[in-house]
Amino acid sequence: MKPEITFFCELNAADLTKLFEDRFVFDDLKSLNAGISLGILDFSEERAGVVRNLNRLGIPVTAWLLLPEEQGYWFNLENHADAAARYQAFKVWTAENHLVWAAVGLDVESNINEMKNLVADHGAAVQTAVRRLKDTKAYRAGKDAYEELVAQIHADGYQVESYHFPLIVDDRDAGSTVLQRATGLVDIPVDREVLMLYSSFLRPHGQAVLWSYAQKAQAIGIGNTGGGVQVGVTENVPYLTWEEFATDLRLARRSGKPIYVFSLEGCVWQGFLPRLVTFDWRAEVNLPNTTIVSAGRKGLHGLLWLLERPVALVAGLAGVVGTVLMIKSRKKPKK
Repeated sequence: MKPEITFFCELNAADLTKLFEDRFVFDDLKSLNAGISLGILDFSEERAGVVRNLNRLGIPVTAWLLLPEEQGYWFNLENHADAAARYQAFKVWTAENHLVWAAVGLDVESNINEMKNLVADHGAAVQTAVRRLKDTKAYRAGKDAYEELVAQIHADGYQVESYHFPLIVDDRDAGSTVLQRATGLVDIPVDREVLMLYSSFLRPHGQAVLWSYAQKAQAIGIGNTGGGVQVGVTENVPYLTWEEFATDLRLARRSGKPIYVFSLEGCVWQGFLPRLVTFDWRAEVNLPNTTIVSAGRKGLHGLLWLLERPVALVAGLAGVVGTVLMIKSRKKPKK
């Protein structure tokens, strides 16, 4: 039995139109019974035309909301007002073009401009992270704003998906908001959370990371097969080969979770899409050794727990210092 599969698609209007000029793309999507999470980079007639064609063929389309790059591109703690305004503009465009959506997707990542500058200016990145860590009120305001946005989307009759880095799970499991505050992320309740477990970015441990987080994921994102925006930390990262891609697919299927593939255009460019139509999902796959990843995650959980509770951290350090001093005092020779 084939798993539920959705392809991310993140192209400008001209390239999107060109991609779907090939009728075999539609045919393969229908054969796979697959859906698309379409990046809403603009509100153009070209993008609306592609959506209408997908609607006509009964291919489910999720509206993956994105912002202009100057506003951060992805949704984060500091651009929640822009995110809300973007959704309102999306609703107007949807109504004007009579578009049908299976769901609305919220991509929660750090500001794209910060990520582009990360390699060039580590100092600025650290200063920004420290500032956010101190500002718990801003975190609460951002979280409340996104919860209100999700409530509005639900009221409009849509299911809501979120696309997250896997570290959000570690922050949550540690009862922490440290990672979220430091990076500008926000943990919001939605109908389906997709963890972006892109093994291509995490070689040679990428598949171990995928399998480690797959157990708690609601849905698994795999990639990158090609395409996407370029930021400083992802440039020159090789795309998945067919062998790597096939292994990731089979691991994701073993988890029993819905699969999201980044990206549709990459699968078309590399010739992967037609190969998926006859793909043997039940072929044997070696489960990766997750010992190193699990140990790292346990250590991270402990650190996050302490950082979220500075009083406990200080008390623990004081206890250690006191114990050391007591031991030293007992070792002093008597006169």
